[in-house]
Amino acid sequence: MNELLYSPKIKQEHLARKAIVYLRQSSEKQVRQNLESQRLQYELAERLRSLGWQEIEVINSDLGRSAGLGSAVREGFERVLSAVALGEVGIVASREVSRLSRTDKDWCRLAEVCQIFGTLIGDEQQVYDLSYLDDQLVLGIKGTLSVVELKVLRQRLQAGQESKARRGELLKRLPVGYAKDGTGKVVLHSDQRICEAIRLVFAKFRELWSVRQTFQWFRDHDVELPANPIRGTQLVWKIPTQSLVADILRNPFYAGAYVWGRRLMETSLIEGRLKKRQGAFRRPQECRVFIAGHHSGYIDWATYEENQRMTRRNAVNWEPDEAMAAIRAGQGLLVGLLRCGHCGRKLHVRYWGGTGTNARYLCKGDFDDGGQYCIGFGGATVDRRISDEVLKVISPLGVAASLKAIEQLSAGDTAQRHALSRKLQALEYEARRAFEQYDAVDARNRLASAELERRWNEKLHEIETVKEQLAGLSQRRYSLSSENEADIVSMGQNFAETWHHRDCPPTLRKMIFRSVMEEIIVRADSTKKTLLFTIHWKAGIHTQLEMNRPRSAAETATALEALDIIQRMAVRHGDNEIASVLNRLGYSTGKGNRWNQNRVATARKNHGIAGQKRAAPHPETVSLNEAARLCGVSHRSVERLVEAGLLKREQVAPRAPWQILRADLSTEPVHSILMRLRQSGKLILPGGRTDNQPALAFENQADDNGRHYE
Repeated sequence: MNELLYSPKIKQEHLARKAIVYLRQSSEKQVRQNLESQRLQYELAERLRSLGWQEIEVINSDLGRSAGLGSAVREGFERVLSAVALGEVGIVASREVSRLSRTDKDWCRLAEVCQIFGTLIGDEQQVYDLSYLDDQLVLGIKGTLSVVELKVLRQRLQAGQESKARRGELLKRLPVGYAKDGTGKVVLHSDQRICEAIRLVFAKFRELWSVRQTFQWFRDHDVELPANPIRGTQLVWKIPTQSLVADILRNPFYAGAYVWGRRLMETSLIEGRLKKRQGAFRRPQECRVFIAGHHSGYIDWATYEENQRMTRRNAVNWEPDEAMAAIRAGQGLLVGLLRCGHCGRKLHVRYWGGTGTNARYLCKGDFDDGGQYCIGFGGATVDRRISDEVLKVISPLGVAASLKAIEQLSAGDTAQRHALSRKLQALEYEARRAFEQYDAVDARNRLASAELERRWNEKLHEIETVKEQLAGLSQRRYSLSSENEADIVSMGQNFAETWHHRDCPPTLRKMIFRSVMEEIIVRADSTKKTLLFTIHWKAGIHTQLEMNRPRSAAETATALEALDIIQRMAVRHGDNEIASVLNRLGYSTGKGNRWNQNRVATARKNHGIAGQKRAAPHPETVSLNEAARLCGVSHRSVERLVEAGLLKREQVAPRAPWQILRADLSTEPVHSILMRLRQSGKLILPGGRTDNQPALAFENQADDNGRHYE
């Protein structure tokens, strides 16, 4: 509507409704810097007022929002469409058609709604009435040109960026620790404090093997790292966040490689709307531009790749078929190292038992698809077997490890002390500079001198704080005595005892495993009774070993028949008697051992069976041995009475002790038969049968098979 003071298309019905001025800029940067464009868009309100509109609404809620395909929803544009659809708008004005729309879809929606409700569209040059065919044609051409213009500009910019990136010259913002020299070449930063801080990140990661633990070390020791501010050009020193530490460790630029296009923009349809978002980081070799050896690195490329492997192994959901492999405090020592020799998957660990600390390694196979686990076995026996192999390899190096430990313990908190010393040097320089600025200002200019004095005092206070921290470290520093050094050397000489000591943490053992092993391939034989291990050592050497597969709890469970005997006998008999009966019947424990009193007690405890170690004498019943002793006859005589049906007895299980009622021994005819036996030495049973006994038994005797009665 430039220099437009009157248009015959503007009618009274249009002036009776309100006018809308729509403002838009594509990015926050444009909102901050392109202030002249904003001013020209706001001036449209005055021009609409000169054309006769009294009620004018300015919609500027879309400032800083892109109108490209897949961008976020424009709240202001939706308000414009809603107001037009309600018949409240006489004209929609924007400085350019491209401000209203950057896509054909949005442009067609607006044009269709304005045509239906008789709303005019205006720009800086003209007013358009969509009821006229010529205006429809002109606006259609302008909308198409706007869309094409955006695509052409984007293609030109992207082609220029990619061409510069393929030469390794597209450097929008260098990572912390790098700078450009006078010729524009990328070099390490000239500030040694910055370089040493970056190197410390990589050194601590190699020591702790975890991004989280590395971040935690900087946080616990109050060691600062340099970071690029969101705005501004000077680096800032601060206690790092975990994301800052992760970005440094993940960035291939620190390994001397130039990479461009690591995160592509992805457009997806979500709830009926196209949305743009950045994709995940791709591996450096898969990026659109990858130039190895582009500049000097803080680490070499081999170290970078190994660091990335550690990070991927520590991540729980990095790859769907990988086991959780971060070093944690669980008892399973081979977590993340075992790989199934049948399907190639990593084995997961599960913890069982009453305390939840018994490790069991499992390969899920096709279990998720309704199949079965591929392989599974208990972890304790396997861990001990693999530990023996590791001890054979590293035990000769125990003394060297002891000397290295003495060196590290004597050094104390060297890294923290060195970082604080560098910080103190930087603060002393900044304090001298602040003093020079304060000393150079005219003392009569109190506004300037007061501010400079405050800055100088602030630096002096920071210097005192750092000196106090260094003094605290010096007080904590200690030197090892000769006795301490002797103990450490002894631990190296007796490395196996140190390894198996209860105070040796599982995390340390796991770290040693990861240091010497790449992975362990395990498979079972056809009978699934033997495990075959192939150990891949870091040096490229392979070792094979074989062992019996640890049987599961189901395989080592007590037989149901034995449990039935235990349950029936535990009511009256002790664990020692139950063990004797089980052994006579040929039963063994789930692990193939003979029964004894302790094993019977354990079985009762595991299955909730009440009982006692030794049975107390029962007042109403006696055993075969006790019955023979009370009657003064042999065991065989009592057995003959039972066989004749004259004396009743109970037996819980075969070969179990007899239970005879004490009162039955004094009833007739048992009492008379026993009296006659003791007098004549002959057992006369009803019906005239006799049993000649050459001698009466008044103590326990063995039968013909050599078995003693109890």
